[in-house]
Amino acid sequence: MDMRQMKYFLAIAREGQVTRAAKQLNMEQPPLSRQLKLMEEELGVRLFDRTPKRLNLTEAGELLRQRAEILLAQFDETIKEVKEIEEGVRGVLSLGSVVSCISLLPHRIQLFRETYPQVTFKILEGDHIYLGELLQKRVIELVVARLPFEAITHIDHCEVLSLPSDPYVAVIPSSWTSQIGKKTVQMKELAHFPFLTLKTDKTTRMHEQVMNECKRHGFQPNIICECSSVAIIMSLVASGIGATIFPKSVISSYPVSVVQMLDIEDADFQSEVGIVWLKDHYLSKSAQRFIDSFRERFI
Repeated sequence: MDMRQMKYFLAIAREGQVTRAAKQLNMEQPPLSRQLKLMEEELGVRLFDRTPKRLNLTEAGELLRQRAEILLAQFDETIKEVKEIEEGVRGVLSLGSVVSCISLLPHRIQLFRETYPQVTFKILEGDHIYLGELLQKRVIELVVARLPFEAITHIDHCEVLSLPSDPYVAVIPSSWTSQIGKKTVQMKELAHFPFLTLKTDKTTRMHEQVMNECKRHGFQPNIICECSSVAIIMSLVASGIGATIFPKSVISSYPVSVVQMLDIEDADFQSEVGIVWLKDHYLSKSAQRFIDSFRERFI
């Protein structure tokens, strides 16, 4: 069974039909059906259970799918590595970022491209779980995220470069500024605000940090909305719905005419940030240099 046949098999496994897989592979159905028959004859097992509407993987087929994805990823990485020996630092660098870390990227990318103009970027956004899955599948090479990285990928399987910690600040509607009359706030004052908090079903670290700090100061915030989107929370704050506590870097993308940032006088809790990548996997030269650009800047 060669690499070409593995690609055929994975296409059929993804599509669940030979017809759709053939279309995705830009080939005719009969040759693809013959290749599937040859694979099953060579291996001596059924790879799919046939039903009128769909092909479902057998236990043997599922094992082959898992192994084939790993082998093809390693094969693609090897080809990329060989090419890079001659081509140098160029190509597409695919990375992921949680929304609350997006503001850390523009300046860094600008500086990076001044040194490596042949590198372009593909950036995907999502929560830790989604980005962890993309990392495991090698869709992306790096993730910029709040730490700890709450992904399916066990942290022992990852390398992490910690970046400078990010202090938490209170964020209120600009329309409230005249009522408060100052640029700082104490934690106990936040007990009186309608409160918005960032929380998803699977990633809760930031929410827990904020709740623990409120508890440490003797109150439970008046939460009127839990939301999984930084952008939505900031929109609600800007509309005067309530206040929130976010890492300071998040606020840099929003004008003071919309929201107001207040330093917290009596709290010094921080959000940890880092770059995450898989151990024991090939990293493109562009990914290595991008990591180095942070390391040289902050260490």
